[in-house]
Amino acid sequence: MSQVRGTDPVLEGWMAGGVQARDGVRSALDHLYRGEATAEEIQRALGRVRAALEAEPPSVYYVAQMGRSPVGPLCVAITERGLARLEFCERQADFLDRLRQAGRAEILHAPERARPVLDQLREYLAGERRAFDLAVDLRGRTDFQRQVLEGAARIPRGRVTSYGELARRIGRPRAARAVGQALGSNPVPIVIPCHRVLGGDGSLHGYSGGGGTRTKAWLLRLEEARLSSYSEPY
Repeated sequence: MSQVRGTDPVLEGWMAGGVQARDGVRSALDHLYRGEATAEEIQRALGRVRAALEAEPPSVYYVAQMGRSPVGPLCVAITERGLARLEFCERQADFLDRLRQAGRAEILHAPERARPVLDQLREYLAGERRAFDLAVDLRGRTDFQRQVLEGAARIPRGRVTSYGELARRIGRPRAARAVGQALGSNPVPIVIPCHRVLGGDGSLHGYSGGGGTRTKAWLLRLEEARLSSYSEPY
């Protein structure tokens, strides 16, 4: 489906955020993205989307920032279901803007509520904790994205794998590139260890967080990962 020009920025941000639409909203989005839609149909579809969004309660995020860490400042957003966002962020204001752009959200500054998450992150990055014990909220991800992220979460500490091997493990052996894209939008890096996935030749390849591949290399050194193990089963 081709993208319709002129869609307003709020809706574009909401749709890009991956929020799962109810049936009525999905029908409206079909109108927005159907190549032959008339201007009148687009406006009606926009109206239905807006009505559906206004009827839905806003997401509530409890946010906090870790101003210093070995990999730089970190921002977290927590929902009633668990950790929903973890970002490498120099400015918390930018992090909050991205949350708002992803959909209707009520944002509450809650350092105390976020303390268990921040404490585990500090312990992990200091080498004092080997695994996280945190609930993660993956709502808004597609089924494929969930499969990829859950597959990455199963890679043992100290081990690495390739995008192709992870694709094979989730039953999508031809989807190595799509696996890389899904990991690139990992909402909770470090906790879901996408840094443990390497290129097919064993290279560190890309990493979208913090200092890029330098951060990826640092995390792997912290975990004493055997880079030569990327082609081995686990």
